Amino acid sequence: MKTKNPFCERLAAFADKVSERRLDAAVVFGQANIRALTGVDCDNACLLVGGGKVVFYTDFRYTSAVGRTAPWLKVDDIKKLKGDKPLKAGGLAFSKVGYESSVLHSKFLLLKKVFPGARFVDVAEDIGGLRAVKTAWEQDALRAAERLNDEIWAEARSSFRAGMTERGMARIIKHLMIDRGEGEAFETIVCVGRNAAECHHVPDDTVWSGREPVLVDMGVKLGGVCSDMTRNIVPERPSRLYKKVYSLVLEANMRAIEAARPGMTAEALDGVARRFLSKNGFGKAFGHSLGHGVGFEVHEPPYAAKRRKTVLKEGMSLTIEPGVYLEGNLGVRIEDLVLITADGCEVLSHSEK
Repeated sequence: MKTKNPFCERLAAFADKVSERRLDAAVVFGQANIRALTGVDCDNACLLVGGGKVVFYTDFRYTSAVGRTAPWLKVDDIKKLKGDKPLKAGGLAFSKVGYESSVLHSKFLLLKKVFPGARFVDVAEDIGGLRAVKTAWEQDALRAAERLNDEIWAEARSSFRAGMTERGMARIIKHLMIDRGEGEAFETIVCVGRNAAECHHVPDDTVWSGREPVLVDMGVKLGGVCSDMTRNIVPERPSRLYKKVYSLVLEANMRAIEAARPGMTAEALDGVARRFLSKNGFGKAFGHSLGHGVGFEVHEPPYAAKRRKTVLKEGMSLTIEPGVYLEGNLGVRIEDLVLITADGCEVLSHSEK
């Protein structure tokens, strides 16, 4: 009995997109894109979709694994895509081919050899739009990854001591992620005191005295899926400014979570937090977007930002992470991962804020 492909509907929807755009075929090289369309994780693969066919090209190292994990896929030798012999559909040359604009230039040159004379059309946004709405399997995987992230944060936080460096604290988190999950979804960010004003500060040898605030942005990978969350260690006696900024960022975070629902645009959601911080005098200190999708990659569609007209749909994942950064002084960001539901959103991050 063949295992049901949990990604079959997305793959079929992509095949429909290829047909609607009157493409002879679309060629997908991106590892995360291929996994999102087939469920197969492979670092040397190419997926060809079109003309009622789906062909998964890879090399001998992965052929048996693909056949075992995705028996519904036709597997062929990736050497056929070297460009020595142009591919043809039904004996005819491909004239219009979809590709990812993010593909390496070397891959694009290969495509030009494999499909000589073809017109190439970017399908990256088509794939991204399909990936933005998570399958039931992906939603469960996101819940599990974020739950593990919460557990790791709780244990790491209890291990932090005055005298540790940012690197030392980041190392504790990294080791827990390796032990309990599949490692970091991205390089853990730990910022002591004024270093948090650099929103993507690289942990260094700055020592935590136990009296400064600490910002930690972290995400563990589990089941191939990422998690993402930012929390702050608030000192017992924060400065008046820090206390004010923290309360405002927390309020912006909670207002955006309350507002998030299907039918609103990503730009409108960003505006909920941005208008609140602007009204309270910190709009210019909120320099990045409100959030981004999370899945097989830690940054993927949809993006909640200015001029992003994407309409939120049930099943989309999204971070909600307003922040205020005052150079040379402080930085506060509070980030939760949510899933858009039928009438609002489900918050997946449960660590205390």
